[in-house]
Amino acid sequence: MNVRDIQRELRARGFNPGPVDGMFGPLTAAAIRRFQSARGLRPTGQIGPVLVQALTGDAVARPAAPPWIMEGERRHGLHESRDHRRLSEWLRSDGSTLGDPALLPWCGDFVETCLALTLPNEPFPENPYLAANWTRFGRVTTPQIGAVLVFWRGSPSSWKGHVGFYAGEDATHFLVLGGNQSNAITRARIAKGRLREDGCRWPDSYPDPRGSRDVADLSGHVVTENEA
Repeated sequence: MNVRDIQRELRARGFNPGPVDGMFGPLTAAAIRRFQSARGLRPTGQIGPVLVQALTGDAVARPAAPPWIMEGERRHGLHESRDHRRLSEWLRSDGSTLGDPALLPWCGDFVETCLALTLPNEPFPENPYLAANWTRFGRVTTPQIGAVLVFWRGSPSSWKGHVGFYAGEDATHFLVLGGNQSNAITRARIAKGRLREDGCRWPDSYPDPRGSRDVADLSGHVVTENEA
C-alpha cells in the first residue's frame, strides 16, 4: 500500500487528505492523525503497518511504502536554488555529500541520502554519486514502490544517466521520485525504454516483498528526458 492508496482510503472514510496525488505532505499527515485519533490509535501522522491494517481491515496488513521512499517524499519540492540551504543540509545529513547541488548533478546523492538515513547498514556501490554505478547496488528486483531505477541518458552505452525511486507507472513511462529533476526533488515520468539492463534494484538489507506494480494515469506528471 503506497501513499496514493492511503490517501484514497482516508478520503473514502471522510478524512480529507487533500489531493490524491501520492505525495506525503502536511494535509495527508493531518488526515492520518485525525483518522488515528478517531480509531483510538496513537496520532503519529505516520504510515506504518498498524495504520494500513486499520484502513484496510486486513487480517494481515499489506506492507507500507519502504522507509527510504517516505524519507524522499518528505523532501518533495526542495529546489537546488530556492531551497539551497535546506537541500544542502539534508544531503549532508547522512555524513557525506557530492557537493553543491546547484553546481553538480545530485540524483545519486538524493538516492544515497534517502537510503543511508533509513538503512544505516546497507552497503553502497563505489561512488554512489555516479548514477550508472547503482546497477551494482543490492540485488535485482521487479518494479515496485521504492525500487531503485537506473536509467541511461543520451544512449544506452553512455556513462551518463539518472537514478531515482519507482513511484508508479503507466504503459510507457515510470513515475520516478528523484533528485535533480527540474533542479528539484520531484516526481517525473521517464520512458521505460531508458531503463538500464539490470537497472531495477532492491537493498540487500531490507526484505524484498516483490510487491505489485502501481499502474495509474500519470498524464498530470511532466516527462523528463534530460536530468543533467
